[in-house]
Amino acid sequence: MKFIIVGYGRVGARTARILAEEGHDVVILDNDQKRLERADGEGFDGVQGDGADEDALLEAGIETADAIGAMTPDLNVNFAACMVGKHYGCRTVLRIDEDYREDIYEKYAADVDEIIYPERLGAAGAKTALLGGDFNVVADLAQNLQLTVLEIRDGSPAVGKRLSELELPEGSRIYAHGRKTESLTIPLPGTALAAGDEVAVITESDATEQVRATLLAET
Repeated sequence: MKFIIVGYGRVGARTARILAEEGHDVVILDNDQKRLERADGEGFDGVQGDGADEDALLEAGIETADAIGAMTPDLNVNFAACMVGKHYGCRTVLRIDEDYREDIYEKYAADVDEIIYPERLGAAGAKTALLGGDFNVVADLAQNLQLTVLEIRDGSPAVGKRLSELELPEGSRIYAHGRKTESLTIPLPGTALAAGDEVAVITESDATEQVRATLLAET
């Protein structure tokens, strides 16, 4: 897959490295020459420019990218980059700091595919959001989070329910879903669960049992 990372600071750099280690193509867009030189030294193609500038994003290859991760500390730049990416059919992942008010979060969340908080998940969360189904990142997750892949079996209260109808604990999220004979992919809210499906869930550690009760059959 091909990804564009806007901003080669700490979060953007770590995310790019994780993606590259798994064989994906990554292009860096940053307006700081020193950061681009560092990216070049680590083997990444780079474009100098503003992440909010459509021409710079086109030069970085937004027309053929699978996803864009806007990882700068500037929320306005990140949002503009995601809107350009959305126009070109990319999956969009927006970095936001946790100290923003809830109404600001809600304003931006409605227009992007995923929001990540560097303070909480760091590069592992960004990488998981971008891939939407590649989960070899457990060691990078924060200690209070747990990632689990569960099989939906006959008798599960989740069988027949759409993903949007599941009553998961606050902070829990299904990041990927797959039918019995299919690979895990990015889930859609209207997807109905069936016996034999697999779901990948990230949740607070103390909510794991509640998640399992929602998704697994009684034994």
